[in-house]
Amino acid sequence: MDRRVKYTKKIIKDTFLELLSKKDIKKITVSEICNIADINRATFYRYYLDVHNLLESIEDEFVCELKNAYKPNETDEKSVYQFSKTLLNVFLENKELLKVLFNTNENLTFLHDILEVAYVRCKERWEKDIPNLSEEDMEYAAIFIFNGALGTINFWIKNDFDKDIEEISTIIETLSCYGTRRYIYKK
Repeated sequence: MDRRVKYTKKIIKDTFLELLSKKDIKKITVSEICNIADINRATFYRYYLDVHNLLESIEDEFVCELKNAYKPNETDEKSVYQFSKTLLNVFLENKELLKVLFNTNENLTFLHDILEVAYVRCKERWEKDIPNLSEEDMEYAAIFIFNGALGTINFWIKNDFDKDIEEISTIIETLSCYGTRRYIYKK
């Protein structure tokens, strides 16, 4: 990609994220982004359809970065801790972006793809370790674990990344693998 194109896209995204950190997406206009970024509307529309398409593009780039950070292979038996730690490092590297994304997208649909990767890994492990576990039981367990992990990550972000990655990874692994009893009573 041409340097000018990269710069233009970056200034559009940075301007948009700055606005998004201050107000609702419904109140952000293409004209406002263009005025602040000092570009014309035709330039904006060369790359994005509208502000929602811009947000989707930013989310897609982040998910791609997450996927690239975690590349499991056939012999890889990474723990929940290692998986969490790998992804949380990417989160920490993008902390300002994450604050905006987690405040903007309440249902966090942009993380669906990365959760799908985690689900496939869990399913493979569960099929190997617990062969009589039904597909439905796996799905219920995965939904419970992933929503809990997302809630934990969301809480961590809202508390301005107050704990280190190792501690959050341990919390996610303990709660995911052993439930609240082991987490609460270890204290």
